[in-house]
Amino acid sequence: MPDAQDKTEGAMALLEHLDELRSRLMRVVLSYIVVLGACWAVSKPILEFLLRPIEENLFEGDAIVFIHLTEPFMIYLKASAVAALFIAMPVVLYQVWAFVAPGLYKKEKHFAFPLLASSILLFYTGIAFAYYVVFPLIFGFFGSIEIDGAPWTPDIASYLDFITSIVLAFGIAFEVPIATLLLVWAGLTTPETLGKARPYVFLGAFVVGMLLTPPDVISQTLLAVPVYLLYEAGIVMSRMFAKKNEKEPEPSEK
Repeated sequence: MPDAQDKTEGAMALLEHLDELRSRLMRVVLSYIVVLGACWAVSKPILEFLLRPIEENLFEGDAIVFIHLTEPFMIYLKASAVAALFIAMPVVLYQVWAFVAPGLYKKEKHFAFPLLASSILLFYTGIAFAYYVVFPLIFGFFGSIEIDGAPWTPDIASYLDFITSIVLAFGIAFEVPIATLLLVWAGLTTPETLGKARPYVFLGAFVVGMLLTPPDVISQTLLAVPVYLLYEAGIVMSRMFAKKNEKEPEPSEK
């Protein structure tokens, strides 16, 4: 019975994929736990590094404060968890690549590894841009607003939530060139279509900036402008890929 045999083989293949996915997820979780333990061991320097952008903009009489009784412990734990998340990101991206790699052609595998390396580099570039460019501008602006008799005393928990959302938003936003290239690679669009969508992307970049960043014009603009420029870079990369793909014949075996 061919139909029954095909169904059985399909079910076995699905179970194999699910088992592979479970294995990859377990590796991601274990890697994160290991990195989290290492970050906890150096949580004090990590917290000092995270607090530096706002501390550099505090005036005399200003201070970062704890509100709740358990916050000193929880803040160190949160700082370690945030650091572990960003440090372990290459492992996460590699596991994603390793999961989809068996289904790629040989030529695509050679192309996928540089794509993986580029995505990791862009992610950390976005983080560095947020920390060294965006944070000084944001906290310099807010720190310059003084009210007589009312010292600036930011809540440390709110501050960590604030910078985590900003850093994550910029890390993801800097993946735009990879996303556009993957859309062309998958055949869902073309470089010409991406070029025609420029006005909508420009407007959408500011909408994304409004949704992913706090409600201030500085951080929204600093996210929207790089996102649009990275979109243009993605169009250039996708055109180069499309031309190269046209010259090379499609491989017949994986």
